[in-house]
Parts: sequence; C-alpha cells; structure tokens
Amino acid sequence: MRSAFWLLGLCFAAVGVRADEITLKNGDRLSGAIVKSDAKTLSLKTDFAGDVVVQWDAITAIQTSQALYLELKDGQVVVGTIKTMDAKFEISTKEAGELSVSKESVVAVRNDTEQTELDRLRNPRLSDFWSGLLDTGLSVTRGNSSTLAFTLSGKAARMTPRDKISVYLTSVYNNDDTTPPGRTTAHAIRGGIRGDLNVSERLFVFAFTDFEFDEFQHLDLRNVLGGGLGYHIIKTKNTQFDVFGGGSFDQEFFSAVPPVPPSTIGTPAITRRISEIVAGESLNMKLSERTTLSEAFSIYPNLENTGNYRFTFDATAATKLKTWLGWQITYSERYLSDPLPGLKKNDLLLSTGLRLTFGKGVF
Repeated sequence: MRSAFWLLGLCFAAVGVRADEITLKNGDRLSGAIVKSDAKTLSLKTDFAGDVVVQWDAITAIQTSQALYLELKDGQVVVGTIKTMDAKFEISTKEAGELSVSKESVVAVRNDTEQTELDRLRNPRLSDFWSGLLDTGLSVTRGNSSTLAFTLSGKAARMTPRDKISVYLTSVYNNDDTTPPGRTTAHAIRGGIRGDLNVSERLFVFAFTDFEFDEFQHLDLRNVLGGGLGYHIIKTKNTQFDVFGGGSFDQEFFSAVPPVPPSTIGTPAITRRISEIVAGESLNMKLSERTTLSEAFSIYPNLENTGNYRFTFDATAATKLKTWLGWQITYSERYLSDPLPGLKKNDLLLSTGLRLTFGKGVF
C-alpha cells in the first residue's frame, strides 16, 4: 500500500515538472520553458542554466507542455501546444483542433506573458507606458547676501511603436533680498504638449502647442499652435536623430513697459498674431550605460515680417547615479529678433542639479 502511494506521488511530481523540450542538430536536448522566438533565436528559461538563447536554425525538434502563440507569415496567430513531426509543427489547438505548419512559415513564438505584453503594446490604454523625469536646481545664500535661484523642469512621455505623446514644463525663478527692497531678477515659465505619429518606419507627422511667460520680456503669454512632417534620420537603440518642418500660428501678448528716465514715454501693451515656418532637429544619444545627451533646436521664421524670427535651443547631459536618481546639467536659450524696445534679444539659462526619473526613461 505504501509503495502505491509513493508511485502515485512520483506521478504527480512528474506532471508538475513537465517542461518544454528542444532538440538541437548535434543531438543535445534542452528542457525548460520557452519564452519567445523571433525566428532568429529562441529564448528558453531553464531551472539550472537560467535564461538560454539558442539559434533558431540549430533547432531540429520542439515539444511543449504549455500553449504557445505562433505568429505566421500571413499574420495569423495560432495558439496551442507544439510537437514537431517530419519538419513540420503539429499544433494542438482548442478551437481548430490539430493544425500543421512548416517551420519556415513561423515568424514569432511567444508564451502567454510575452503575448499579453505585445497585445498591450499594440493596443495601449492612455495611462500605459508613461515615463518621465524631474530636473531640479537650487541655490540659496544667507548672511551678508540673501538670494534664491531655483529651476524646475519636468518631462513626461508615453511612447509606443506607433506614436509618442510628450508633455514638458520649465520654471525659472531668481530673487535677491540682499538690499531692501527685495527684487525678482528672473521669472519665466515654459511648457507644452506634442504628439508624434509614425506614418512609416522613418516618416512621422507631429502637432504641438507651446505656452510661455517671461516677466522680464514683459511677455504675459505666448501661445503657439503648429504641426508638420518629420523624418528619423538615425533610429537605433542608442541614438535617435530627427529633422522636422511645418508651420505654426503664434499669439504673443506683451504688457506695457514703463518709461525709463530720463525718457517720459514708455511702450504700450502689444498683441501680435503671427504665421510662422517651423524647422528644427532633435538628438537623443546614449553615450554610455550611465550617461545620456539630448538637444533640440527649432527656428520660427516670420512669414508676415520677413527677416524677423525666433529660435529655441535646449541641451542636457545627464549621468545616472541610481536607477531613479541622476545628475544633470542643462543649457537653454530663447531668442527673439524683435523684442520690445529697450529689451535684449536673447535669454540664456545654465543650470545643474539632481534628476529624478520614473518609468523606462525614454529621454
């Protein structure tokens, strides 16, 4: 009786350890759980050797205990357990029974987890796949001087193989209270939203809206709506370089500028509505496992008053200290060829500080 119980226990144990098995051209057999294949290599998770990658052409036979998803050349996806016979995949499916396909017709193999992630990637919810960062810079003095300099920049992006949504915001504030009365020496806020949609592997369309406030340009609000076409000149794992062009509509609202003695005449409030061309480029590069470089340049020639234009330039180098923490240095410039009388044409910002990240870090 005891022997019967031992035998029954061994049978249940054997069922529990059933695994997928692949046979190689040299006769070796590997057991484990098949994870995925792209018809070039196959990933197998084993108990003792960990994750093993095998060349697809080196495999002569496959037998699985788990149901796998096989994607065929015609786009059809077949789900079932696999057993090879006469150089064909014999698939036992729940819906269609037994099916037979050639190895050459299989373009991908996935387990349930990989297929679920792929379906999520192809049909994402709006809340899926967000990544982002927060760059901070702070300088404070007290004692014989009393100053505060603060910069805050945040970006978030939702990226899929088909599209990308980006949201960004930068705030700059400087204050000097050393000699009463205190005075603000810098105060600007910039932000916007941009959407990119891939038309092909290289070509994409984009649309954006930007907002900007700058106290010392007397700019109460700049709102820009635009869009156009772009092209991925370089698109690799570590480098992406894009160029783009299109058009935009710019609305600018400037407040009145008081007179500067000895003059007794100031500048009244001005509202501008301008049609512009948009042209630019952006670069994102991974220099090493820890260091990244990004830069973007856009120029907006005025279509109504030729010769006038504005441009924006941003560059950031960041080094990762931990998965979620890094150190960054940022250079930013905004140029306006026709500012209000008495004001300078460009504003520069150089800041450094901590970077906090979340998600997969698409920046």
